[in-house]
Amino acid sequence: MKNRTTTPRKTGVAGISSGNTQLSMERGLAQAFLTFTQAAGSLEKSYTLLQNEVVRLREELRRANVDLDRSLEENSRMRGYLAQVLENLPCGVMVVSGLEAKVQILNPQARRLLQIPPEWEEGCGAPRPACVQKLVSSDNVETEATEYDWDDGRQSLAISSAHLKSHDPSGGGRIWIIRDTTEQKRAASERERTQQALALGEMTTLLAHEIRNPLGSMELFTGLLEEAVAHTPETRQWVNHLRAGLRSLSATVNNVLQFHTQGNLQRGPMDLDRLLAEVTEFLAPVGRQRGQEIQYENAIGRVYVSGDANRLKQVFLNLALNAFRAMPPAGTLRVRLGWAPQFPGGLVRVEVHDQGRGIASDLLEKIFEPGFTTTPGSPGLGLAVCRKIVEQHSGAIEVQSKPMEGTRFSIVLPVAGEKA
Repeated sequence: MKNRTTTPRKTGVAGISSGNTQLSMERGLAQAFLTFTQAAGSLEKSYTLLQNEVVRLREELRRANVDLDRSLEENSRMRGYLAQVLENLPCGVMVVSGLEAKVQILNPQARRLLQIPPEWEEGCGAPRPACVQKLVSSDNVETEATEYDWDDGRQSLAISSAHLKSHDPSGGGRIWIIRDTTEQKRAASERERTQQALALGEMTTLLAHEIRNPLGSMELFTGLLEEAVAHTPETRQWVNHLRAGLRSLSATVNNVLQFHTQGNLQRGPMDLDRLLAEVTEFLAPVGRQRGQEIQYENAIGRVYVSGDANRLKQVFLNLALNAFRAMPPAGTLRVRLGWAPQFPGGLVRVEVHDQGRGIASDLLEKIFEPGFTTTPGSPGLGLAVCRKIVEQHSGAIEVQSKPMEGTRFSIVLPVAGEKA
């Protein structure tokens, strides 16, 4: 048997080098894995942080959106409220932009005051209304604020305008505030007329008082003069003319006093038959002066009313004097006392019927207005005083008239008592 000889393996530098390389690679891989692990951990941590930041940002965005929605809702509510205020303002508002001079706002009151159709809008194709163009073109845009009145004969407007400042060169503009002052001016004019009428009434009343005192003396002396010349017919005729003129003047003075004073009635039982008889006798000279006649008829006997005798006398004096002026010579004025047909025994009626020229139908509603007259030189207070006094006695006065057929005044008064 042969012995097998084992040859020892040789090792050298190449083997050692190969082992080192493998070890180095293993170490590199381990280091790379460690670095990867560290990077993955860091990336995971960063991702977690990023997720948290995203959640935080989403929450902030949600809150911001909620606040924005709330703000938009509030702005919308405020715009609606301001639009409602603008719609219901008692004055007109018009706003024009700066450079374009375009009407931006025109509320309903401005449309009404300027008579602008509700369908018109700037740029709608229809021409700009003349009143809007007039406001825009006549206003001085360089002036901060202006105020002026605008009266077109139909209404009076107070217009205020001001410059709308803006930091934007293309912004700004002009605003107009328009108020209707027609009623204010009418009321101011009415107050002025009332004050003038009061001043005139006070002066007239003062003059009437001053005139009435010497008138009374003149009537007294005229009566004495009539007695002194009773034996001289020609002179007595002159005295009758003088007395008639004084009585007409006295009636006019009393009208002024009755109209401008508010004295209390001196009420008491009054024999209306006796009062009318005295008035007829008192007025007879006035009729004779004009060649006219006055007749009195009592169809019911003696009757009493509660009232002021002097003021009721003034009513019948006024009606009679107007009738004398309206009648031609030889005319007859008839005064009749009777019951009111609708309430016999409770209401008495006095009719004053003349044969004058009559009153046109379109004037009948005006004759009782103060100052209205168809007689030149007359103050136009007689019939106004008549109505006032009759109403103070809880009565009523009516008129019936036709041109060239005469005029009939009817006065109805409540009865206070009756004696046969």
